[in-house]
Amino acid sequence: MPLSLLKNLSIVLVRPRFPENIGASARAALNMGVGEIRVVQPENFDLIRIHKMATHEAASFITDSSVYPDLKSALAPFQYVIGTTARLGGERKKILYPSIVVQKIMGLLPENNTALVFGSEDRGLENTEIRLCHELVHIPTAEFSSLNLAQAVMIMCYECFKAIHEKTPVSAFIPRLASHAELEGLHNDLVPLLTKSHYINPENPEFWMVKVRNFINRMELKAIEVNILRGICRQINWYAKKQYEVGKSEALSSLKESS
Repeated sequence: MPLSLLKNLSIVLVRPRFPENIGASARAALNMGVGEIRVVQPENFDLIRIHKMATHEAASFITDSSVYPDLKSALAPFQYVIGTTARLGGERKKILYPSIVVQKIMGLLPENNTALVFGSEDRGLENTEIRLCHELVHIPTAEFSSLNLAQAVMIMCYECFKAIHEKTPVSAFIPRLASHAELEGLHNDLVPLLTKSHYINPENPEFWMVKVRNFINRMELKAIEVNILRGICRQINWYAKKQYEVGKSEALSSLKESS
């Protein structure tokens, strides 16, 4: 498997606090041949301090265009998203080790843009952010579990580099998974449909949609499958509206006849 496939892999840093960690992460990514770095809501995007740690070669890896206002916009073009977490429990019950996640990445890279998402140095990824990920990966450590952000980036990038360098076998057929933006489109179609049908509580639909969202992410839907599901949603909406109009017309006719 050619190393150029790692150009389809991106590192996404969410709310990094220190410019030096952004620069060191960029250097690590470039060392391993990863495609790009995206930065979401950095606390301090000081390019001088970033470039100092990135070194001259990796300086062009990080520019103003690398910064995004929120995680959803940063993830829009990706078909597969892996979040990293040091914390366990709660919504972080299904956690994979790097070696398992890397095997999935290797099987998808030829046809799919993939993102590795890292949270801030002090708090990591929030629950609302891990819900945007298909999988969660945990880097095991000894008793002292606090990894530097750039160290964590290097570990994951190296695991991917090593897997390709060792010519990990992949399936002959590589499907194009749905991008994050396509999955969000499906999510946006489902929310009003499930709210109107009273499947979820309209007062806080995002809370009730968590399990549905997690279910959809675990399915690793192909782009064509998302199009089918969105078409079904549109047809259900059309039929429900039609039946409502028929019922309304019949009710008015009955009212006129009775009067």
